[in-house]
Amino acid sequence: MSEIQSIEYSQDYFIEIEKKLRKKLSEKRYRHTLGVANTAANMAMVHGEDVSRAYLAGLLHDNAKCIDSDKKIRLCEKYGLSISKTERENPELLHAKLGSYLAKKNYQVKDEEILSAIACHTTGKPEMTVLEKILFVADYIEPTRKTIPNIQVVREAAFIDLDKAVLLELHGTLNYIKNKAAATDDITLETYHYYKTKDAGQVLEAI
Repeated sequence: MSEIQSIEYSQDYFIEIEKKLRKKLSEKRYRHTLGVANTAANMAMVHGEDVSRAYLAGLLHDNAKCIDSDKKIRLCEKYGLSISKTERENPELLHAKLGSYLAKKNYQVKDEEILSAIACHTTGKPEMTVLEKILFVADYIEPTRKTIPNIQVVREAAFIDLDKAVLLELHGTLNYIKNKAAATDDITLETYHYYKTKDAGQVLEAI
């Protein structure tokens, strides 16, 4: 368990962010956002992370989600954010890194770990911090999610073993992508192999 980094955020700060997001996101996306924020906060209580940081990361993780694809590309180019071949072909993947940039620019988030958690919440990355893993998993298991591969086993692991939850999530996601014959981000594969090697395959052998 990590040492809790306690950060003070006022209630007014969260209320203001929620108001802004409600105007920018679809109703479904806003409900998802609140679900992720609350799930992340609950997970933080169990895994020794500051609840306010986890809630803020959850609130802002999809702040760029409802920007249309062409504009995502234009904004990433404008702000000097790298775009991989896979991302250019699937601009939806850009919402994480763009959202991280906009969390700092438009919502005054200065906490670099929160910004990093937002940036990798879709693909994950090897050696994630506790906060990064919390957001990565919370985005997958929040209550409004229904038809995601393997979701129940990930939910069961999320409050007990974060690394197990991450690996199970990645396993389910990659199988889903494979079945759809969709492109897989290289970082997602790298993350999967990192956590699979760390686990020595024991979790996957058990399912």
